[in-house]
Amino acid sequence: MPLLELDSLAAGYGRVEAIEALTLHVENGEIVALLGANGAGKSTTLRAIAGLLKPRKGTIRFDGRSIEGMAPEAIVRLGIALVPEGRRIFPGLTLRENILIGAAGRRIARRALAAEAERVLDLFPEIRPAIDAPGWTLSGGQQQMAAIARGLMARPRLLLLDEPSLGLAPLIVDRVFRVLARLAANGTAILLVEQNARMALSIAARGYVLAAGRLAVAGSATELAHDDAVRAAYLGGASDATAEATR
Repeated sequence: MPLLELDSLAAGYGRVEAIEALTLHVENGEIVALLGANGAGKSTTLRAIAGLLKPRKGTIRFDGRSIEGMAPEAIVRLGIALVPEGRRIFPGLTLRENILIGAAGRRIARRALAAEAERVLDLFPEIRPAIDAPGWTLSGGQQQMAAIARGLMARPRLLLLDEPSLGLAPLIVDRVFRVLARLAANGTAILLVEQNARMALSIAARGYVLAAGRLAVAGSATELAHDDAVRAAYLGGASDATAEATR
């Protein structure tokens, strides 16, 4: 049984239908890339899963349980955490305080909480020197690492990530994606919305491509990386075989 299942999901804003008849699934410990142009419905999909947007139709099941319409805090307690686009770091709080907020919905002793924060920080040793710095002083890379660390403090079985590479230097992007691969290897499932399709497919097992709120293409990461339509739209060109044939 998949960890996450979306069946014929529809959601939107006002009269605008942002996603329609969307069906997808994520297995335990699997990275799944959700690709598409701006406005395709990717972030809307994550918001609906996280309970921030009520679906109009369809079902969302997590570990076999229907969760559409549940409150966001209840969904977090079930084991789903969203790391939103833009990081959403609180500028007046220290980096440490920003991370600890991720465990706000859990009943956990102070000593155990500190131990978990240390475990999460081990994934991002780069931000340790800034642990007591206020959020407004952090670089974009530090903010993104802190946002992921905050999400992990909820101990999610499924991590929803919205554009984690946005605005980051290539070296920082590489570092963040290596951490995501490590998380999946340790059993955390990840649904990854990412404009850098090439990078996303390099760590994902499978992917879905949305177009105007509907599923356009689905397949393994390898299949999508060699699909000429996907390559032309998101990866910067046709496949090597096609390119060779048209020379």
